[in-house]
Amino acid sequence: MSDQNPPVDVPASDEALHPPGPEPLWSESYYLDFVDAERGVGGYVRVALLPNLGRAWYWACVVGPDRPLVTVIDQDVPLPRTGLELRTEGLWADYNVETPLDHVSVGVEAFGVALDDPADTYGHLRGERVPLGLDLEWESEHAPYRYPGTDRYEVPCRVHGEVLVGREEIQVDGFGQRDHSWAARDWWGMSWSWHSGRLDDGTRFHGTRVEIDGTPLYGTGYLIEPRGPLVPTGTVARSEQLGPHGFPTTASWQVADLEMTLEPVAFSPVLLAADDGRVARFPRAWCRVTTADGRTGHSWTEWNQPG
Repeated sequence: MSDQNPPVDVPASDEALHPPGPEPLWSESYYLDFVDAERGVGGYVRVALLPNLGRAWYWACVVGPDRPLVTVIDQDVPLPRTGLELRTEGLWADYNVETPLDHVSVGVEAFGVALDDPADTYGHLRGERVPLGLDLEWESEHAPYRYPGTDRYEVPCRVHGEVLVGREEIQVDGFGQRDHSWAARDWWGMSWSWHSGRLDDGTRFHGTRVEIDGTPLYGTGYLIEPRGPLVPTGTVARSEQLGPHGFPTTASWQVADLEMTLEPVAFSPVLLAADDGRVARFPRAWCRVTTADGRTGHSWTEWNQPG
């Protein structure tokens, strides 16, 4: 099944911050998502440090099929003095490596915006101001997977803890993915899709496909069958049907020999505006997954749409 070399070990030291490169768009990011399908709630957190631009980006959200999107999007956060603790007038957030490569925790206390229409994130982001809190733990279910040829790794995780939305308290016990990357990233120069999730039988999967002007540039991923090893692959393919605002209505993915159809459950998109005026739309969605052989599961999937 594998058409790549065996997975490369990730040293524990890579969990820490790295010296920045010289590129203006060099960034270091930590991303984490979760789905608790039984409780009908999912979400993600992403913190990115852009030291050569003198700022950080912070995104956090909670979504569900029967709830409005509650999102925090701040792309002008002061860089932390040390570590990954961020503070602004309406945001406190921290990311802690409890045990390298095995256990991380995330804390968030912020005011989010509640949106009945997720496409409003592409406008002025106006909605009801809602307190949002996360106290969540990501515990690794498998060794990390390092992308070939770039500084990035992915970790499939079990996720548990507490989510606060207004006065609502939600105990989370689900699954998710986390990743860590450090490199120059031009969100406005190429398109990509990223897809990661879990089937109900315990199968884990991940895929990334990058394109420039419709031409495939890079693809990588892995498949982990229940109680099996992580099997890396360069066989990744995807297609999608776009609806209003460029939101995919359905999508298809292939990771190695696993073929999947995706149905978005809830969107949490972001609008990205570069300092030079370029714009990229970035729909992200919690998706229901159905495989060609009838198995089901859930994923988080993103589509970067520059231009």
